Amino acid sequence: MGDTMEKFEMKGAVQPYVPAETTMREFTLKAILLGVVLAVILGAANAYLGLKAGMTISASFPAAVIAIAAFRLPFFRGTVLEQNITRTTAAVGEAMAAAAIFIIPAFVLVNIGGERLWTSFHYWETTLIMLVGGVLGVLFIIMLRRTLCVDAGLPFPEGFACYEIVKAGQKGQSGASLVFGAMGLGVLIELLKNSSGLTIFQECKEFFFQFPKSVIHHFNPSKQPLGDITYGGGVAFQTPLASPALMSVGYIIGPKYSCINFAGGVLAWLVFIPLALFLNPNLMAELSAAGTQASWQDLAYSCWYTQVRPFAVGAMLLAAFYTLYGLRDSIIKSFKGVFSKHQHQVGQAGRLERDLNLRVILLIAVLLLIPMGILYYHFCGTMLGAVVSAVILGIIGFLFAAVGGWLVGIVGNSNQPLSGITLAALIISALIMLVSGHKGLAGVAATLGIAAVVCAAASMSGDIIQDLKVGQLIGGTPWKMEIAGIIAVVVMAFVLVFPLVILHEGNIMAGGIGIGDAKLPAPQAGLMAQLASGIVGGQMPWGLLLMGMSFTLALILIKAPSPMLIAVGMYLPFETTFAIFVGGAFKWVYDTIAARRGIEASERESGENSGILLASGFIAGEAITGVILAALVLVGIPSITEWLTGKEELGILNQAGGWLSLIVFAVVAVALIAVPLRKKAKI
Repeated sequence: MGDTMEKFEMKGAVQPYVPAETTMREFTLKAILLGVVLAVILGAANAYLGLKAGMTISASFPAAVIAIAAFRLPFFRGTVLEQNITRTTAAVGEAMAAAAIFIIPAFVLVNIGGERLWTSFHYWETTLIMLVGGVLGVLFIIMLRRTLCVDAGLPFPEGFACYEIVKAGQKGQSGASLVFGAMGLGVLIELLKNSSGLTIFQECKEFFFQFPKSVIHHFNPSKQPLGDITYGGGVAFQTPLASPALMSVGYIIGPKYSCINFAGGVLAWLVFIPLALFLNPNLMAELSAAGTQASWQDLAYSCWYTQVRPFAVGAMLLAAFYTLYGLRDSIIKSFKGVFSKHQHQVGQAGRLERDLNLRVILLIAVLLLIPMGILYYHFCGTMLGAVVSAVILGIIGFLFAAVGGWLVGIVGNSNQPLSGITLAALIISALIMLVSGHKGLAGVAATLGIAAVVCAAASMSGDIIQDLKVGQLIGGTPWKMEIAGIIAVVVMAFVLVFPLVILHEGNIMAGGIGIGDAKLPAPQAGLMAQLASGIVGGQMPWGLLLMGMSFTLALILIKAPSPMLIAVGMYLPFETTFAIFVGGAFKWVYDTIAARRGIEASERESGENSGILLASGFIAGEAITGVILAALVLVGIPSITEWLTGKEELGILNQAGGWLSLIVFAVVAVALIAVPLRKKAKI
């Protein structure tokens, strides 16, 4: 690690692409407006992806490519520093979306004794949480910019990669055609497979393979017969979702991590659920819906939702702390760096070293705790609870923002353990609420409110510090980038609730249960809701939780890779993890072919960049179309099929929809394997 760190420290000392003495247009209206538009689009896309797959994809790369292409247009020409402002502003959308989907849906998912915390999303509470959390994240990281970007010598792997893309873009190579081409394909495919579109593709097919009856003779340790029981059950199996977005997620995270994620799905659906069905021979007779005996598929779903998912929550809980423990050296160094450096210098001489006034920043950060205190009073109803919550927020918000920024410098924004940071904040605040006597729904609301603000602050701190590092390499002015980030946070705070509402209400009107449905499982928010309800509200399936923690302990003992990703795989529907696995397989095929052809490392990396841009386009196209179609349901158009033909579905859907969906897999395979192989020397 020392050699790697030294290499990146040397890189950090290189002169910026635009020297400090250069005068160039930078903070312009068109740069900000384009960045805000991209932030909204990429934020909505990542909100959809996060609720569906439990992950978000870094927006820095597609935002950089789109900015490069846009500023080449004859009527929109701009400088590399304007591109930098646009990219900085646009990347905020993904960071805010990640914070929103990780915990805001938990307010809707909480249910204590039949009482719901929220039955729908509360606009002003959500907006205030995201606004204060996001702005605090930016303000806190401004105080730490020099420590993290300059003094610490951190590698910033994604930051340097993004800088290379920007630098290549100034030489006429952008890859924008790949992003927009894949986006168009993603739109078309989603229109043809979404149940609210003009549906001809079946997203997946479900099967149930029933076990043969087995009679087991039970006996005691003395071999005396206890009785005979006939067991049955079986395996519920789903084909992978015909989803370019999910396959693209697998392609981006690579074969190793997509396999690890799929391993969780295999354990849940091919081991634990069949085991639960096998060991409960009377389950079908005991359960019914509306007087009708439950089917095997219904039983499998019930076992997954009510037994395996709480088990996965326990697994995620220990896995999150294990992840943070594995990063303990980096976390300790971050705290030492934060408190040992003199951060409150003002009036730096050089353009490249000028931040916003740090005294003003600190004052605003303190003042922002006042509206949060008012909101916490609204949640818990007591002045003591509001004050305690605001103090907790101020302390752990700053500490976790520092940790989040430092970890991004080590592992990159895409790999920042945001769920672990949020989980730690939630448990700390939940225990303090419990000790201070705030229980029930009020205590749960305050706990989630603190964790949500901390999550937003940590997510934004990671995003902004990476953008500031890229800006340092390009030659951007820090204070201008910081203002751009704050503007984007304010805009996103006021608009991000809309895609959440659209997806939630649209799913309900389409026959689902909203967020928490199999199509929008929101794994991190479900985890937060269950833990907050269990610790503060007094409802916790402790047995399943402890078994899940023991399972993660076993994974740790055998040094299994990424227990957290395995646990998330158990929490997600099988067809979702299966599609991610298929995308990882496509990346493996590309790597294998490239290796056999003897393609040089630089050309292979160029091809991989092409694949990532294509994957980003697929994600954006499918996600945005999914949000738009959900909005159509809300305005009274249940599906484009019914709107155009008057029929609920086309005959071809049941006759050949499953076979036609193979076209989707073929198109994505060609795009993510064949195209990057051809583009390896061009991007």
